[in-house]
Amino acid sequence: MKKILNLLPIFTFFIFYRFYDIFIASKSLIFISGLTCLLYWIIYKEIDKINLFSFITIAIFGSLTIIFHNSQFIKWKITIIYMIFSVILFISQFFMKKPIIQRFLEKDIKISDLYWKKINFFWALFFLFCSILNIYVALCLPEKIWVNFKVFGLSFLMFLSILITSIYINFKMLKEK
Repeated sequence: MKKILNLLPIFTFFIFYRFYDIFIASKSLIFISGLTCLLYWIIYKEIDKINLFSFITIAIFGSLTIIFHNSQFIKWKITIIYMIFSVILFISQFFMKKPIIQRFLEKDIKISDLYWKKINFFWALFFLFCSILNIYVALCLPEKIWVNFKVFGLSFLMFLSILITSIYINFKMLKEK
């Protein structure tokens, strides 16, 4: 159920963009993101920090897109989110005792600190790469291509990175046994 709730806003945005335009799609994105947070609260009695952060950025950048009738605002949203994730991961990599990814997953996954640092660094670079790539696509290519890239391209890159990380973790867990 959580996966469906997480995917609902992006696919709603895509559908409304296809049938209307980026401004109607932005309105639908704000509404569905807010509704998703509400459903999280009703079903799970909590709202994930990432979902709340995502809703806030969607509300801000979506509203700016609508108010100023300028699609550049919504195009920058994912770049800013990914940049923030990247910075947080880099900070945890170099200035904290444990990388942030390790803090979230170490209860369930037992691998050495060295591997956690590598995974954390990989994800920091991944988010940095995706944020830069998004800006390139948003600024240099037509809007329709950006929407497809945002929905399918970034989703594919995320899936691929999760797959690579999972394979790496499984390999390292087997190696450490």
